[in-house]
Amino acid sequence: MMRKIVWRDYLGITLGALITAISLNMFLIPNKIAAGGVSGLATVLYYLLNWPVGVIMLAFNVPLFIIGLKVLGARYGINTLFGAAMLSIMIDLTAPFTPVLTSDLLLNSLYGGVVGGIGMGLVFRSKGNTAGTALAAVILNKILGIRIGQAMMAADFFVIVFAGLAFKSAELSLYALISMFVTGQIVDLVQEGPSTSKAFFVMSNQPKQVAAAIINEMDRGVTVLQARGGYTGESRETLLCVVSTSEVTQLKEVIYQIDPKAFVIVTTAHEVLGEGFTEVNKG
Repeated sequence: MMRKIVWRDYLGITLGALITAISLNMFLIPNKIAAGGVSGLATVLYYLLNWPVGVIMLAFNVPLFIIGLKVLGARYGINTLFGAAMLSIMIDLTAPFTPVLTSDLLLNSLYGGVVGGIGMGLVFRSKGNTAGTALAAVILNKILGIRIGQAMMAADFFVIVFAGLAFKSAELSLYALISMFVTGQIVDLVQEGPSTSKAFFVMSNQPKQVAAAIINEMDRGVTVLQARGGYTGESRETLLCVVSTSEVTQLKEVIYQIDPKAFVIVTTAHEVLGEGFTEVNKG
């Protein structure tokens, strides 16, 4: 069973990487739309140095991966390396065969964002990652305490500004912002809706084991709520855990590995304040 799950994850990561690569080669790279991230930086360097985009991305991601292993541990392991490598390979493999459908910058920014978002969403659903600025942001958060969202925004903003200066076009930077926004929205939709967080209520006959697995394997907090069955009148513990949308699939797997008969409710958390999520601004 576990072997099937692992191969299904790798298949999902590969398919997601392929779709993302087609998005880049069909809509973004030919039109100089550098929509943030390592792919955006690679797009700029491709036009400046004529180096293959996939090779440039891999050159940036390998050091990030090594640093991530040392700073963050093995949980940023094989799936991240596999996802980053597959995306780099797919970009260079599909580039000669991918048609450019239009030269309209608005259409390219919109469709590039949609198709790229679908691809990245599939990668995340398969418990994968493609490294890049997301991994860099997590590393900076661990080392310097910089909020992950702020670090990612700063990195993407730098890439977009750099692209605008390199291409001498503020218009291209504005289209890149559109594409980056659309990508983010589609990733959320593919993952499980537009919210950034999900709240899990878990009713299990093994609450202590499930809670320990969530804490140890996902580094997420768990709240134990005392509840009572309306029909049986029996007292039991209910677990509450809030995670980001990119962790939804992983949390389900952790729960059902411990208790296949667990009763789980997943609900949208529109705003989550506190450690690990949005910090409260006291100023």
